[in-house]
Amino acid sequence: MTAVTDQDHTERAGDAVSEEDGEEGAVEEPQSGSDPDSGESGEVDSGEVESGEVGSGGKDGHARVGSGEDTGGSEGGAGHAREEGGRTRREAVGTPEGADDAGSAGAWDDGLIARRVTAESEREREREREQQAAVVEARGHNAPPAAPLAYDGPLRSRLDALRELIGLSRTRLDSRTLAEAGQVLDEAAARRRLSGQHTVVAIAGATGSGKSQLFNTLAGVAISETGVRRPTTAAPIACSWSDGSASLIERLGIPPRLRRRPLQSAESEAQLRGLVLVDLPDHDSAAVQHREQVDRILALVDAVIWVVDPEKYADAILHERYLRPMAGHAEVMFVVLNQIDRLPGEAAEQVLDDLRRLLDEDGIALGEYGEPGATVLALSALTGDGIGELREALGQFVAERGAPARRIAADVDAAAWRLRPVYATGRRTGLSEEARDDFAARLADAVGATAAGEAAERAWLRNANRACGTPWLRLWRWYQDRREPPTGRLPLRAQPDEEATARQRVEHAVRTLADRASAGLPAPWAQAVREAAVRGSQGLPEALDELTARAGLPPGRPPRPGWWPVAVLAQASMTLLQVVGGLWLVGQIVGVMAPNLGVPVLLMVAGIIGGPLVEWSCRMAARGPARRYGVEAERRLREAASGCGRARVLDPVAAELLRYREVREQYGRVVGVG
Repeated sequence: MTAVTDQDHTERAGDAVSEEDGEEGAVEEPQSGSDPDSGESGEVDSGEVESGEVGSGGKDGHARVGSGEDTGGSEGGAGHAREEGGRTRREAVGTPEGADDAGSAGAWDDGLIARRVTAESEREREREREQQAAVVEARGHNAPPAAPLAYDGPLRSRLDALRELIGLSRTRLDSRTLAEAGQVLDEAAARRRLSGQHTVVAIAGATGSGKSQLFNTLAGVAISETGVRRPTTAAPIACSWSDGSASLIERLGIPPRLRRRPLQSAESEAQLRGLVLVDLPDHDSAAVQHREQVDRILALVDAVIWVVDPEKYADAILHERYLRPMAGHAEVMFVVLNQIDRLPGEAAEQVLDDLRRLLDEDGIALGEYGEPGATVLALSALTGDGIGELREALGQFVAERGAPARRIAADVDAAAWRLRPVYATGRRTGLSEEARDDFAARLADAVGATAAGEAAERAWLRNANRACGTPWLRLWRWYQDRREPPTGRLPLRAQPDEEATARQRVEHAVRTLADRASAGLPAPWAQAVREAAVRGSQGLPEALDELTARAGLPPGRPPRPGWWPVAVLAQASMTLLQVVGGLWLVGQIVGVMAPNLGVPVLLMVAGIIGGPLVEWSCRMAARGPARRYGVEAERRLREAASGCGRARVLDPVAAELLRYREVREQYGRVVGVG
């Protein structure tokens, strides 16, 4: 990328490099000494060859490089920049057209020659960069692919549990609630298919924090624009220390023309091999698209280096919008206090301590005393103070090759924490046996099971009395039955008010059950339980009425016990004694039979006393069978009501509770608990 900076900044000490030194700039064409094990060809800034065989300048002031070799070759013999028609960028400010190139050379800015160009020459240079980037991209695709990323067992199990959790929850939770978790799965799958030998690290910071200068310092060559007037980085720039990272950079949406290679150095390549460094736009930029790019790429990189300066390290936007929400990503986070050269004496340590305090308030664990957490450093990208410590920490971080998995694990933790309100609960949930029995009892009460049992008992006793009572009592009862409608024998028909009361009892029983079943559940699952109960209650009163009619008293007379024939025979004998005694007395009265009052009177008294005595004995003996008959009728009705309520209400509610139990177990696996 062309570096156009202020001339005042280009005159900084240590950044000016003369053309005669033969030192390389940001080379965009791949070097012949690039890493043979990697899969992407080297990408260097187009035409930025600072020495070599230079021809005469053209109309636009460009110095053509011939086919000769670059005298400033990098280590390992990688200095042969075969670039036909390449250009050296020189400071030609105020130089008339056709003037001597040697005399027009100005100051260098961080290794790049900044000069003013016409619109035509700028467009030509842009086309040239795109052509060379296309060549680099083609070579990178022809290289052998890097080994894909592999997740360890626990992380793979958590991802599988998260996928199962989303599948079980789709019908109960809205898509917006599950969107973040689904995005984590998509990003984890996409990252797993890409190189596991590279670590993508983004450099983020506010305007003027010096992140682009730090980016250039780590790369060893000026790639990203810097300046005293704080130019805003308009687009992310990627720099890869080894080949095979093309697919990772493509995932970030960085075009080939914004991909670079660092200064060729054996020490740098050995220390930072596998690093892909991305310079992001300013997160506090006034341009909305810049902030959107920052948010998009921060969600895709493996790690991030936050660059802060002594003036804005406590900026609320940085802490509230980025650091605090990313507190769970502390293990893949570097926080760098830049520009400490501007702080006198011990002020740098004081500012660093205050920065650590703010990070602790944000909930960011600090990687101190061997504990996992964010690495906090102080340095100066301008003077180089602390750069070596950052290189060492960054090199060790990249060499471990664990950042991608740790980033995915942190994303899973963040998604699980946001899903906690819809899955986790601190109360015991479910339906107890007491709640089930109470629901069945309420339904039985609604259908009148107890009253039906009592009616059945009375009906049994009535039939026993009719079978075992005296003929005269039976005759009297027959006469009463003819005058009044029978009761107890036929099913009782509920009046409209009784039907309304029964319906209200059923609805109250369902509401009570739903409240008990949903108690303690997260809101979505409690709502699902209530809806299942309401759906089941529709048509439940009618179904209970139908079952009551089928499970009520059977038609006809109640069953008779075995002693009934004996009781009937005894009652018939008592009646026969009364009849015989009465006829005997009548015969004596009319003179047909000899007078003898003792025997007929005794027979009549025995029949008169024996009949009621037999009836009373049968009534006492009938209480037990009648009670059992009533209890059996009540039991059948209760079972019918309970079965209907279980099929229509309890089973759907239990299914919802079981589904919640399954998702709760999956959620426990996602968070790594059981």
